[in-house]
Amino acid sequence: MRRIRFRPAPVALLLAVLAMLVFTACGDDDDDGGGGDGGGGQQAAEQPGQGKPAVTLGTKDFPEEFILGELYKQALEAKGYKVNLKKNIGSTEIIDKSLTSGEIDGYPEYLGVSLAVTFRKDVIPKSAEQTYNLVKGLYEERGEVISEQTPFFDVDAIATTKEYADENGLKTLADLKKLDSFTVGARPEFRDRFQGLKGMRSEYGLTNAQFKQLALGIQYQALDSGDVDTANVFSTDAQLASGKYTVLKDPKGVFGYQHVAMVMNRDKYEALGGPEFFAVIDDVSSLLTNDAMITMNKAVVLDKQDEAEVARSFLEANKLL
Repeated sequence: MRRIRFRPAPVALLLAVLAMLVFTACGDDDDDGGGGDGGGGQQAAEQPGQGKPAVTLGTKDFPEEFILGELYKQALEAKGYKVNLKKNIGSTEIIDKSLTSGEIDGYPEYLGVSLAVTFRKDVIPKSAEQTYNLVKGLYEERGEVISEQTPFFDVDAIATTKEYADENGLKTLADLKKLDSFTVGARPEFRDRFQGLKGMRSEYGLTNAQFKQLALGIQYQALDSGDVDTANVFSTDAQLASGKYTVLKDPKGVFGYQHVAMVMNRDKYEALGGPEFFAVIDDVSSLLTNDAMITMNKAVVLDKQDEAEVARSFLEANKLL
């Protein structure tokens, strides 16, 4: 509903705003209590989380997920929910086990990854809507539910330096086939994923690709130093705005549709209020455009601001706190 665009602010101004917010951020738990004078009925209506059990949310192992975790945590706490946030749990393969084992109750997931990795479906959906409906049904079969998906999507991609792309005439993944060989740097799980090297080889015939394992977060350094020819990146990475890199197009859609939704254990979802709980999640998600996420990613990754403060600034600007 509210679509206030998150615009970059000068760092000094943003830090000044965040400094003021810190003093008001500490009283969330006390605000949940019933000690307010007057306005009790309206206060209760605005606090759907009062009296509900605590919820434990998790995030995967990279900055965008840390930001998403903070956005949902803080918005839920503003509505009276008690939220434990476990950051940096790991890749999809790892965090999904945390969900099914009950270590966490939910986490934000990229739906194309759910289809290819969680449910091992080597298919290429024709749209974001088809992806969402397929994944929704698969999670329901496991006793889980998902929220509405975000407007933004963060898809895996293959990038090179602009210089390397120009020298070799690279515009799409298919163009890589004309090279004698090339290295692709990525986190270890990329090697065996269909939305990864497996799909690149099967759909584009890239048997000339040599895999080189990279820790998540150093792929741009590896490209800059020439340690790898190409690297797996995310389409909302702040570094891509620099103009130094070329993202190769994926005309066959190997990397899928990667909008984000909150995945939740159904029993916990219902205990938390069901649709009332997801209404808070969806209010946040509806504001998460690609521009908004790139701006927040830049603030955290390049400007070295704290993800909790960046999330709070965004939620304040959009009147969700």
